[in-house]
Amino acid sequence: MEDKLILVNEQDEEVGTEVKLEVHEKGALHRAFSILVFDSSKKLIIQKRAEGKYHSGGLWANTCCSHPREGEKLDVAIHRRLKEEMGFDCQLEEKFSFIYEVKLNDLKEHEFDHVFFGNYDGEIEPNPKEVSEIKRVSWSELSQDVEKNPDQYAYWFKIIVREINQRKFI
Repeated sequence: MEDKLILVNEQDEEVGTEVKLEVHEKGALHRAFSILVFDSSKKLIIQKRAEGKYHSGGLWANTCCSHPREGEKLDVAIHRRLKEEMGFDCQLEEKFSFIYEVKLNDLKEHEFDHVFFGNYDGEIEPNPKEVSEIKRVSWSELSQDVEKNPDQYAYWFKIIVREINQRKFI
């Protein structure tokens, strides 16, 4: 059975479900999440998406991002996916959300994205099917590099960096 994503309206109210690939082919608005995990020295753990990802492969992105599955609560999905993708879990707190829409190759991302922050200093064991590389960067270094080299970063991550800078979260 293929994973189904949760379709939402602009108030993040569920309006149905649909198979993941069909959602991305149609550009239907769906629930998503992005996780940013910092270490005790306030460096952000970022990942380079595996080349084999169906979109945005080889681009740098936040620590983890995905979608809750049909019938799965957001607070369960964030911990499940962080463990699957990065090999660890930690306490997470939602900071803000936003809606974005972008065409990526033959697919369209149209997400209601919930952004979570966490802190973690332990072992990281990324799933090589999801992540090709990880690194820790200071916020100022990241912000400057996103400005200088925007084509090296996933579309939604650039929005997140801009939002965090505007809201002065860091």
